[in-house]
Amino acid sequence: MVNNRKVAIVGCGFVGSSSAFALMQSGLFSEMVLIDVDRARAEGEALDISHGSPFAGSMNIYAGDYADAADAAIIVVTAGAAQKPGETRLDLVNKNVAIFRSIIPNIREVGFEGILLIVSNPVDVLTYAAIKMSGLPESRVIGSGTVLDSARLQEALGTHLGVDPRDVEAYVIGEHGDSELAVWSSADVAGVPLKDFCEMRGHFDHEVAEARIADEVKNAAYEIIKRKHATYYGIAMSVQRLCTAIMRDEKCVLPVSSLMVGEYGISDIAISLPTIIGRNGIECRVPISLDADELEELHRSASALSNVIDQSGLR
Repeated sequence: MVNNRKVAIVGCGFVGSSSAFALMQSGLFSEMVLIDVDRARAEGEALDISHGSPFAGSMNIYAGDYADAADAAIIVVTAGAAQKPGETRLDLVNKNVAIFRSIIPNIREVGFEGILLIVSNPVDVLTYAAIKMSGLPESRVIGSGTVLDSARLQEALGTHLGVDPRDVEAYVIGEHGDSELAVWSSADVAGVPLKDFCEMRGHFDHEVAEARIADEVKNAAYEIIKRKHATYYGIAMSVQRLCTAIMRDEKCVLPVSSLMVGEYGISDIAISLPTIIGRNGIECRVPISLDADELEELHRSASALSNVIDQSGLR
């Protein structure tokens, strides 16, 4: 039986521990188990985070193993080799697919029946791997995808236009990585088409601004890694947002990575598109309109991921 007040995190590096910290403060769960190949590291993180419970609310946080996670509502997988300066997310694929071969079967063997949330990079390839290895229905295996990329786009546009980024409706889709694309054709601010809103705020050189902002968003992780060697706060907040959407059955639209079954002519890969998320995981993908150039870019992104999957031996 699934315990709706329990979450597990596999991997206690920067991303896993930051996600645990964010989830401890969210109020979504009353129990959290941390799993790591370095048991002492998991124990240390559990102790450190639990000391803040008097400020955030009671929560049982402890280090455990896969058997302890069997009844969790969500297992968040952040384990994997870290992205190094100058290394793309896709460079990580062979190392992290091998790590997943030692993680996902353990989750399967304990009879886990909750939602599997994949955060490790390259997230699209590893989401596909988790679907193939876990035996779970594809609707219950979700990759964090371009949720953070889209948040970065909203923040950049909010700054550019001098408006609250929460009023910006714009998505990054495709690979969480170098072939991702910002969907400009359907972007808006408070219901006003983006280009109209830009002109209202005194910005008229649309193509130059779009290219600059898209480049900033795509390279944001590289810039952070260059300065502090890792990214973790933004993705931890994305994990909290995804867990909130699932546990509260929000049925909200988020650009997560999931298995494509013919949408936009794409099949048998995991890639990010706006998707309705609720308590049972993925309900359906939202068919946002793409112009001809955006559709071509999406297919290019899908082809790049498909090639990596072929090279990884997952098919």
